[in-house]
Amino acid sequence: MGRLRLVATRLATFVVSLLIASMIVFGLLNLLPGDVATTILGDQADPASLEALRQQLGLDRNVVVRYLEWLGNLARGNFGTSVRTGEAIAPMIGPKLTVTSWLVLAGMLLAIAIAVPFGMFAAWARRRWTGALASAISQVGMAVPAFLAAIVLVVVFAVELHWLPANGYVPLGDDPVDWARHMVLPVVSLALVQASVLSRYVRSAFIEVLGEDWFRTARSVGWTTTRAMVRHGLRNAALSLVTVLGLQLATLFVGAIVIEQVFALPGLGRALLEAVQARELGIVQAIVMILVSLVLVINAGVDISYVAIDPRLRSTWGQDR
Repeated sequence: MGRLRLVATRLATFVVSLLIASMIVFGLLNLLPGDVATTILGDQADPASLEALRQQLGLDRNVVVRYLEWLGNLARGNFGTSVRTGEAIAPMIGPKLTVTSWLVLAGMLLAIAIAVPFGMFAAWARRRWTGALASAISQVGMAVPAFLAAIVLVVVFAVELHWLPANGYVPLGDDPVDWARHMVLPVVSLALVQASVLSRYVRSAFIEVLGEDWFRTARSVGWTTTRAMVRHGLRNAALSLVTVLGLQLATLFVGAIVIEQVFALPGLGRALLEAVQARELGIVQAIVMILVSLVLVINAGVDISYVAIDPRLRSTWGQDR
């Protein structure tokens, strides 16, 4: 029952947080000073056109009624229609969300694959020159912006070596091989900086593990350092790492906006910038809510995953209740 209550509590928190976020997003974008219709059509638009657009956008109604209607449409997966083209927004955003999801997921997996062994090595060799070198490399990686790493990779692997394309995108269903070739540089650009950040946390977590009594006991019975760190150290360090992974995964969606611009990927970040430039309020609201929802889902997943990683939290939570 403790586990079910925990999940139910986290889900309730997620729903409340999502409602609060929707109010903030709607309020910021709809209660700004100025006339939205005039902003979209321009100062030279005739009064009849302005009034027609206000009615189309629902600007002539009470703000609370507009919010509730907008929220109800969101719950049904209806993001409205584009003011300029009249197309439904949801089908327009779907493919762009797929592009961003692939970029963020692949970037995080690659970052973890780099950061965990690198951070473990930096912790194990912390009193050696190799450990100092590993720490210095991670510090340099943290100082390099993602867009700069992307530019360097493009110059080396696209311009000089001609191994990979510098920009563009091919859908996965059209050509998986070409899709992978176009995604390599964006994913690596996003992953390198994140791996540098994660490796610092991995290093700190494993330095604590190396000082634990159970670790010394494992070494005293003949286990190698590597075996003890992999067999038991990963699980004991995972609790603190999961928190960092959740925060970093959320920031990856922000970093993806820059990477999509550098490599001309048709993802959510690029669509958001284009919608702002085109003054498409409905598209901006939809994309921002999607990004906010993804961040909240990640945070809820991190909270729930604590129990799976550390059973002590599950039993403690149940006793408190």
